[in-house]
Amino acid sequence: MATFLLLVTVMVILAAAATVNGCPPTDRTALLAFKVALNEPYLGVFNSWSGNNCCLNWYGVSCDATTGRVSDINLRGESEDPIFERAGRSGYMTGKISPEICKIDSLMSLVVADWKAIAGEIPSCVTSLSSLRILDFIGNRISGKIPDEIGNLQRLTILNLADNAISGEIPASIVDLASLKHLDLSNNEIIGEIPVDFGKLSMLSRALLNRNQLSGSIPVSIAKVYRLADLDLSMNRISGSVPADLGRMRVLSTLNLDSNSLSGQIPSSLLSNPGMGILNLSRNGFEGTIPDVFGSKSYFMVLDLSYNDLKGRVPGSLSSAKYIGHLDLSHNHLCGSIPNGSPFDHLQASSFSNNDCLCGNPLKIC
Repeated sequence: MATFLLLVTVMVILAAAATVNGCPPTDRTALLAFKVALNEPYLGVFNSWSGNNCCLNWYGVSCDATTGRVSDINLRGESEDPIFERAGRSGYMTGKISPEICKIDSLMSLVVADWKAIAGEIPSCVTSLSSLRILDFIGNRISGKIPDEIGNLQRLTILNLADNAISGEIPASIVDLASLKHLDLSNNEIIGEIPVDFGKLSMLSRALLNRNQLSGSIPVSIAKVYRLADLDLSMNRISGSVPADLGRMRVLSTLNLDSNSLSGQIPSSLLSNPGMGILNLSRNGFEGTIPDVFGSKSYFMVLDLSYNDLKGRVPGSLSSAKYIGHLDLSHNHLCGSIPNGSPFDHLQASSFSNNDCLCGNPLKIC
């Protein structure tokens, strides 16, 4: 018991000392090694990284008030910080993310975003940062693969790797990120299929996987992510049909599947879901008729079904919709008269152009 009390006393003393004296030398050394691997020539964001106390006025560095350990690194190349306003420019930085940063095992957020020219790979050791909640490398030139053991980061809530040159497949372990709420892998060079058990990400609210080279089908398990509000799989090579269960998701309000190789009929559930506000299925191979399932609760800010192989008539129930902001049914094989009703009053002829035999306002009289 005495030994335990002595240990607790020592830990309290060390924590107090850290608070007074600043970050531990190991954290400072790791930060300086991280700095050496980067080059920021215009703004001088690293000029403040001097002195022994890296918890005191080091730009973008924050520390835990209790332990004195470095907890957050927040370096954004697009910011309203006065340093950017004075320079009259956004950030630009070259170099790479040094693995030395992984020696700061107390990190809760690691943000090195929008610097345009940071290259190299994501250090695989970041998967050992068990306290990490935010990992944000958006807007650089980072290449290589997402670390295979990314699923080790059980506390991670935000994973943002968009707008880079990341390749390889989505690691199977990504579905183990039990706390993940925001996933953005858009605008990279990621190949392969979306993990079939993607639905295990039960806390996810946004999944942006657009502008990659993903193939295979849409996993049915996605419909189990009941918190998911925004799903963007556009501009990939995804094929097969759309799971009807996606239209039964109560929170999903934005679904972008355009510019893929999807086929089959459009599930009626997608069009009858009153919570769906943005639905883009354009530039695929959908066929059959447009389900006539709209109603007084239908409220679409965007409904784009253009560039498909849809046949038949424009659904008459569209005229009963509460609101249709942008509608595009062009470049299909639709025929017949366009329904009357307020949703159609503000639409341009381009919304219905390049079909087989449509007529009525705003096209020629039937």
